[in-house]
Amino acid sequence: MQQSDNFRGALYMSIAMAAFTVNDSCMKLVTAELPLYQAIVLRGLLTTLALLVIGWRMGTIRLRLPAPDLRRIAWRTLGEVTGTVTFLSALKHMPLANLSAILQALPLAVTLAAAMILREPVGWRRMLAIIIGFVGVLIIVRPGTAGFDVWSLVGLASVGCVVLRDLATRGLSRDVPSVTVAIYAAVSVALTGLVLVPFSGWEAVSPRIAALIVAAAGFLIMGYLAVVMAMRVGEISLVAPFRYTALIFAIVLGWAVFGQLPDGWTLIGAAIVIATGIYTFYRERRLGRQVAAPAAQTLRVR
Repeated sequence: MQQSDNFRGALYMSIAMAAFTVNDSCMKLVTAELPLYQAIVLRGLLTTLALLVIGWRMGTIRLRLPAPDLRRIAWRTLGEVTGTVTFLSALKHMPLANLSAILQALPLAVTLAAAMILREPVGWRRMLAIIIGFVGVLIIVRPGTAGFDVWSLVGLASVGCVVLRDLATRGLSRDVPSVTVAIYAAVSVALTGLVLVPFSGWEAVSPRIAALIVAAAGFLIMGYLAVVMAMRVGEISLVAPFRYTALIFAIVLGWAVFGQLPDGWTLIGAAIVIATGIYTFYRERRLGRQVAAPAAQTLRVR
């Protein structure tokens, strides 16, 4: 039975990564024709509405929370908002697969930050894996070379922002509903976009762009629900590594939709990052600890 549950968990996680990647592709198409912050507002409003309906149907909306949880949600929301803005800014200018390759460093970055900030124990094997993983990131970004893209640094900044989000999520009480956390994030992202709209302008939305925004919001919610189901039915240490399927989906959609493929160096760097990330999950399982991926309460509002 456990093996069957783990298979379903891995399947749900793969579906989540596919949904998130389709969302990213839709937003890349939208921001090619629509101002960035307008796109953030419109998708944010749809996402908020969908989450409110889901939360109401499930009876899991709790806006009155203890002060410590509200403070952590405030920090988490800051990471979510800045992560969304930096990610979509980079996505507008970068190939989808290249940005996805950079984002694969997130589990390593969370583990490192947890060791440095939360003083969680990290042995020399995992620390060595983290260092090697970040060498892979340098191979992807290639600073100081002809292949360097300044937007890669913006993509790296989004990783740092999401690390803040995930560390704050770790401190939340277990009885705080994940839908409530997601609603706070979605509302904050939409309001931030609304504040920044004057800097980018507002344009008429064509039926095609409207359909893409609706699709982006729909796939974002689908990904969120699939992640929650994945973490509930399977062992986290076995299910979490399937988040790396996102890069496969990004390569396929990047080629099929945008006619873009990552170069050899990007693939080599991504392979190093993924290999070291899977190793850290493996070490966590061996040590009997929860892996550094607080996905059950994490919504990728980006």
